[in-house]
Amino acid sequence: MVTILTEALSYIEKYIGKTIVIKYGGNAMLSPELKQSIVSDIVLLHKIGVKVVLVHGGGPDINDLFAKLGKTSTFIDGLRYTDDDDIDYIQMVLCGKTNKELVSLIGKAGAKAVGISGLDAQLTHAVKLEKYGNVGEITHVDPSIVKDLLEKNYLPVVSSVAYSNEGSLNINADLFAAKLSIVLRADHFMLLTDVKGVMRDPKDEDTLISSIKVSQVPQLIKEGIISGGMIPKVDCCTLAVRNGVKQTSIQQGTQKHSILLELLSDEGSGTLFY
Repeated sequence: MVTILTEALSYIEKYIGKTIVIKYGGNAMLSPELKQSIVSDIVLLHKIGVKVVLVHGGGPDINDLFAKLGKTSTFIDGLRYTDDDDIDYIQMVLCGKTNKELVSLIGKAGAKAVGISGLDAQLTHAVKLEKYGNVGEITHVDPSIVKDLLEKNYLPVVSSVAYSNEGSLNINADLFAAKLSIVLRADHFMLLTDVKGVMRDPKDEDTLISSIKVSQVPQLIKEGIISGGMIPKVDCCTLAVRNGVKQTSIQQGTQKHSILLELLSDEGSGTLFY
């Protein structure tokens, strides 16, 4: 136990006062127990002086609402096609239900969270990607509101809806978080996903690649080691590192305390990009 605490202490000192952006979504949102574990990790980091920004998606909650409404979703290139009715429902779920549930859980765990979206104070501007309906690509980020909240010791919880001259736009939460981490000059951008990280054999967790230099990514894609749905996630991490974020990681959000294992231990818990 003493060894564990001593090891953690050196990392705690490293991250005090530093900014960490965590993207949360996917299957890790389905289990109340896992959700509580993630919130506990985030609140612990906040209490020891780390500036945590939580960006979330809400696929499971959107799917639940659409099922109740008898609606089905079409996915193009992995993005949910969003028509004019869909964007109203998606905004309602992300900015209302999902966001405020997380704010409430963080409050119960002992920290003061404030829920916002990319619409608030025009945090994010985007242009519509017509192919996907009301889905956008971020063109500008003004992090003033997030910085103000951090300065006042609030924990920002941000939903991935962006402002545009044509109305609200749905944004891929991974990319939203990556771009926010860049403008905040974050020390670490963490992407929680449904798998342990990048593995040489996707069926064997023992083949996890613990760290990857971003210059190695094209070759790993060429070899098929990074493939399918992992490619856009790795692209987000690469984008962040190449634009000033010190390091990024992809790790398993469905593993208990994976956030603390990654940040406060020698072992880590996912794949680190640098």
